[in-house]
Amino acid sequence: MKIQSPFGPKIAIIKIPKKIVMKINTEVDNILKDKSKIKKSDYSKKLVGEVKQELELSKNFVNKYLIRFLKINVKNFIKQSSKKNIKDIQLKNLWVVRQFKNEYNPIHYHSGSISGVGYLKMPKNLNKGKKKSKTNGTIDFIHGSRSLLNKSIFNHKPKVGDMIIFPNYLMHTAYPFNVDGERRSFSFNLEIDKKTLEKINE
Repeated sequence: MKIQSPFGPKIAIIKIPKKIVMKINTEVDNILKDKSKIKKSDYSKKLVGEVKQELELSKNFVNKYLIRFLKINVKNFIKQSSKKNIKDIQLKNLWVVRQFKNEYNPIHYHSGSISGVGYLKMPKNLNKGKKKSKTNGTIDFIHGSRSLLNKSIFNHKPKVGDMIIFPNYLMHTAYPFNVDGERRSFSFNLEIDKKTLEKINE
């Protein structure tokens, strides 16, 4: 786990095991084969993204393959960031974002206490388009204002297997890209109880 603090709030960047990436991709692909499953899993109306398809994964799947991995890493992130241990943390929601050419997620923040995004697929020719841009398919985290010796934007160029953990209030945006293909990711929010939050903030 690599902890970064580019402008105050801490951000963790870790690697997702290939086995978990494959499990999630297989689950999503299975949903996409069945129209009734797509309709049941549709999560688009609850989110701000300018993307065609966002899918909620079932609780059974998340509990079986993801929850332990997420909780271990979020607890480790909090311990390394604040030197405090937390005993319990609850998953609030988790969904998959399928982003295609020219689609994007505008600047927004999340609910809960700790949020994260993990990358499952990237377009093969993402950096080979005619129009090269530093923000082509990247994610920006924004905090405060730019001033002398102070950055206000942290830009990350995602790769398959990257997972970023951050405080829920941290504003961020997912930029569009200009090539064909799918950028597939999952996002999540976890809730820490108020008493524990007070201890962390002491």
